[in-house]
Amino acid sequence: MNQNKKIKVLFVCMGNICRSPTADAVFRHIVKEACVDHMIHVDSAGTHAYHIGNPPDHRAQNTALQRGYKMHDLRARAVQPNDFEEFDYILAMDKENLSLLQQRSPQQHINKIQLFMQYSTQVNPDVEVPDPYFGGNQGFELVLDMVEEASQGLLAHLRTNKKETF
Repeated sequence: MNQNKKIKVLFVCMGNICRSPTADAVFRHIVKEACVDHMIHVDSAGTHAYHIGNPPDHRAQNTALQRGYKMHDLRARAVQPNDFEEFDYILAMDKENLSLLQQRSPQQHINKIQLFMQYSTQVNPDVEVPDPYFGGNQGFELVLDMVEEASQGLLAHLRTNKKETF
């Protein structure tokens, strides 16, 4: 990897209004706090085009804001064909979206697609980030807990495995 090239991370869920923008905001915050935001580009997208242009779900925003994460400036977008080439890490929140991404990806980029929770040191790497959309506020708290933990693991992974960038 070129030293001048940022590591690009894309978080993906279904509609890009709950889980993936939460991961986007949390990881962006963690990267900034670690003073490596000039080395890492963070974005999020959805496998479905349900909410294109909309801000994150207000419950996700409120829960994130209570912990100091701002996501009001994020807008939902759908995964685009060029994302598979552009991003170094394409991290799905669950197995359904992982499968959809793998089906859409050109074969040469399939290795970039992974479950986000594989970076957690606390849970089984096959665990999925549950969709809180149809539940109560406790679902958004759980998502935030999981995303915070896996984000720390992802940053540790990048520091260990992308030393030429750091």
